[in-house]
Amino acid sequence: MQKMTNEEYNQYVARISPKSPMGKNCLLAFAVGGMICVFGQLVMNFYGKMLMLDETSASTATSVTLIFLSALFTGLGLYGKLAKYAGAGTLVPITGFANAVASPAIEFRSENFINGVGSKMFIIAGPVIVYGVVASVVYGFGYWILQMIW
Repeated sequence: MQKMTNEEYNQYVARISPKSPMGKNCLLAFAVGGMICVFGQLVMNFYGKMLMLDETSASTATSVTLIFLSALFTGLGLYGKLAKYAGAGTLVPITGFANAVASPAIEFRSENFINGVGSKMFIIAGPVIVYGVVASVVYGFGYWILQMIW
C-alpha cells in the first residue's frame, strides 16, 4: 500500500468524488420547500374560510395538520424518499422538525417504549429545543430589562 500525504489524499478524493449538481439541488430544494409552504397556506385558508376559524385558530390547526402529515409520511417511509429527492427543501421548519422527532422514534421502537422511543425521540431535535428555549429566555430577559429602562 502506498503512503500518501494529506494533500495527495485530498487531491485523490476530489478526483474520484462525484460532482454535485448544486444548481439543480438548490432549485429542487426551493421548489419543494415552496410547495410545502403553499400547501400549508392552502390548509390555513381552508380552515379560515371553509370552517370559519379565526386567524389564530386556523394557524394552530394548520400547524397541527402539518405536524401530523409529516409524522405520518415519515412513518410510511415517504418523507425520507422526498428528502432524498428535494434535499434541504424538506427542512421547512415545522415539517422538518416533526420528521426529526418521528424518525428516531420509529428507528428505535424495537428497543422498547422507554429506552427506545422515549429516549431516542429527541436525539436529533433535542439540541434544537434546548438552544431554542435558552435563546428565548435570554432574549426575553433582555427585552424585560429594556422595558424596565424605558
